[in-house]
Amino acid sequence: MPDLPEDLHRALIKVAGVPRLLVASDFDGTVAPIVSNPADARPVPAAAEALAALAALPSTSAALISGRALRDLRVLSGPPAGVHLVGSHGSEFDAGFLDAIDEPAQALLAKLEQTMTALAGRYPGASVEIKPASVAFHVRNAAPEHAQQALDDALNAVRDWDIHVTEGKAVREFAVIDTDKGEALERLRDQSNADATVFFGDDVTDEKAFRRLTDGDIGVKVGAGETLAHYRVDSPDDVAAALEVLLHARQR
Repeated sequence: MPDLPEDLHRALIKVAGVPRLLVASDFDGTVAPIVSNPADARPVPAAAEALAALAALPSTSAALISGRALRDLRVLSGPPAGVHLVGSHGSEFDAGFLDAIDEPAQALLAKLEQTMTALAGRYPGASVEIKPASVAFHVRNAAPEHAQQALDDALNAVRDWDIHVTEGKAVREFAVIDTDKGEALERLRDQSNADATVFFGDDVTDEKAFRRLTDGDIGVKVGAGETLAHYRVDSPDDVAAALEVLLHARQR
């Protein structure tokens, strides 16, 4: 396992001693490496094992909060035993989620799917991911010289629509309801009555969760880019190492 920054290592040891702890993480790019084909994403085994082991400890909760649809997150993540799964950028907590989307929103979602699918056909390598309340327009595999134009065209195509736009790495997501990883993290914190929270994330959408962290919490940014997190690591392997530090400290 890689060595962690010393200040992060010390902070993890300290937070592991609180009475009730919540450990949460994004999925893609955080516990799972980014891959060209989204369906091939899998968590680093050590990260999945450490999350499951943390979830099994007394007064300790663990969660994955992902932009993925909940159904896909379940398949791709394992899921680690005892770990709460939250999909669609914090909107999907349970199987009854679709019942909360009314008919006008479902009609708008269908229109979004049709529009983005047609647009993806104009840009080789672009792809569309259909979720229960949103459509994600991906350009990770598009030609670099056309990727930004494809993202801009996707935004312009729906600029006057009553939808919520989320920016990500090589993706724009268009949702028919508001989504917020920060609100999801708050809900998990309340449910677990946590005294402190540790959150790992790599993407722009994870900043909403970092923004909700307070004194005594720990936010860890994975990779480059501006962030509100106070700590930074390079890769999912580092996240796995951090989770193992938390696990061993809390077991003691």
